[in-house]
Amino acid sequence: SRSTMPLVTRNIEPRHLCRQTLPSVRSELECMTNITLANVIRQLGSLSKFAEDIFGELFTQANTFASRMSVLVERVDRLQVKVTQLDPKEEEVSLQGINTRKAFKSSTTQDQKLFDRDSLPVPVLETYRTCNTPPPLNILSPYRDDGKEALKFYTDPSYFFDLWREKMLQDTKDIMKEKRKHRKEKKENPNRGNVNPRKIKTRKEEWEKLKMGQEFVESKDKHGPAGYPSNMVYQNGSIGSNESVDANCYPPPPQTDSIVPPPPSFPDDSLPPPPVEFSYPVDNHRGSGS
Repeated sequence: SRSTMPLVTRNIEPRHLCRQTLPSVRSELECMTNITLANVIRQLGSLSKFAEDIFGELFTQANTFASRMSVLVERVDRLQVKVTQLDPKEEEVSLQGINTRKAFKSSTTQDQKLFDRDSLPVPVLETYRTCNTPPPLNILSPYRDDGKEALKFYTDPSYFFDLWREKMLQDTKDIMKEKRKHRKEKKENPNRGNVNPRKIKTRKEEWEKLKMGQEFVESKDKHGPAGYPSNMVYQNGSIGSNESVDANCYPPPPQTDSIVPPPPSFPDDSLPPPPVEFSYPVDNHRGSGS
């Protein structure tokens, strides 16, 4: 067997030195010795041939590398001469002149047909030439009704390329279909992302609750009786109206610099009134929220 995956670039022959059928001779031992010696010489010749090929490729690569290095050395020398000629004391370069110059841009050459028939290594090309040619099935192509080449049913070098092309085209169709779907949904629902805007959380409400006492400090998602917000439920369990009650309008505590009225009666499980520093001036409409 010649080339199996992975592809063997160089195969030294013969691999088996003594596996041969002996002819009808008198001295079989002497005949086998001569055959083995001849196969060893052939193997050494194959080895020397491939060694010469390997060193020839190394010489070609080293020559290419040396030529590139020589070109690079010449460029460095020219750049060094140009840099030494520049004197910042004598010649001033403005910032505007520096910005107007084009920046360095490397030129990358993209090559194609890297795996062409002409780019095959010499040992692989020789192995390819020693292979048997495919049967002449192209002579049957004119007799086919579907117009396909008859040889492609036996061997098709473009099979993997066609398979890759079909996959790329299908992926492109799927991407375009997904984009059209998103565009249609966005056109049907232009304000789809702004249905329930998130409320900005501030600590102002918490501070307002702390001024009235600990019993008003509740979590944001908790509500009072019958689903009302907690800031509308007072100590006695009554619910204020939306017109007269605001987040910043609670029943104010008594004023300290005036005559202190008796504190209102609280249930046994309630807390005392808020401290003096959190008090408000007496409002004329005190009982509007209770």
